[in-house]
Amino acid sequence: MLTIDPDKVCAIIVKARVFDADLPHEGDDHGSDLAHGEVDELEEHVEPEDEAHDDNTEDELRSLIDDLNDDEQVELVALAWLGRGSYGIEEWAEAQAEARRAHNKRTAQYLLGMPLLADYLDEGLAAFGVSCS
Repeated sequence: MLTIDPDKVCAIIVKARVFDADLPHEGDDHGSDLAHGEVDELEEHVEPEDEAHDDNTEDELRSLIDDLNDDEQVELVALAWLGRGSYGIEEWAEAQAEARRAHNKRTAQYLLGMPLLADYLDEGLAAFGVSCS
């Protein structure tokens, strides 16, 4: 059973999509339309306010995750693992137990390191029949 408020997860998904869109993805297999040289070219044209926006997005996302209580953070990690396919819905209790065992004060750092965090969380919610739309 999902106990974290889906609205909190959806808020994190929205911020994670913005954060993920701002990151360069080396070896991205997901159909980038940019040729190799074009990424460098785009990075050269980043305006200072865009860099501040990137930092703000990361800070806001980190804050959303850090503001969750320990149980919510554990469930958020388990939800990401579920969406990633590391666990099936029938293994939800096991995913939560493993997330609880591994829990520490670096949850936000760990989750921000997942390039497809928004997709994983979205898929995890979908496994419970919940949608952010």
